[in-house]
Amino acid sequence: MKSEFDIKLTVRDMYRFSMYHTYSGIHGGASVVIAVLVFFVAAKTYGGVETMYTLLYILFGILFLLYMPVSLYLRAKRQILSSEVFKEALHFTVTEEKITSSQKGEKADLPWEQIYKVVETKSNILVYSSRINAFVLPKDQIGGEYDNFRGILKEKLPSYRLKLKK
Repeated sequence: MKSEFDIKLTVRDMYRFSMYHTYSGIHGGASVVIAVLVFFVAAKTYGGVETMYTLLYILFGILFLLYMPVSLYLRAKRQILSSEVFKEALHFTVTEEKITSSQKGEKADLPWEQIYKVVETKSNILVYSSRINAFVLPKDQIGGEYDNFRGILKEKLPSYRLKLKK
């Protein structure tokens, strides 16, 4: 079995990866919990403290909710615009032995045993080579190779390293 497709990442693709990676970990969850706590404090102290303090609590809550998504978007945009790798499409070849990415005559191989995990989100398939580094493969760009690619993933990876949607 073999699957081939081209991927050209956009700012939206990189942003979605960053949001998934952040909010599936402790940092994203912590920022949401802190924001909820600050809003709770604002509601609980309303009328008992000066109005300015209540407004500050609300402002801090909004900052905790918005800071992470906005900073992740700006980072994704900077990453896509400044990196030479993202200016052109990467060609992926998936075989029984490995996943190969190539661009402008350069190749990088990722053998199946070196894949940390594969996660499918609503819009991407993320092939992690470590806890933080991943190939971001937008489903809409995989196109007609999607089912074939998923089949190879299921065949080559143990289930504990594979988190695909049903």
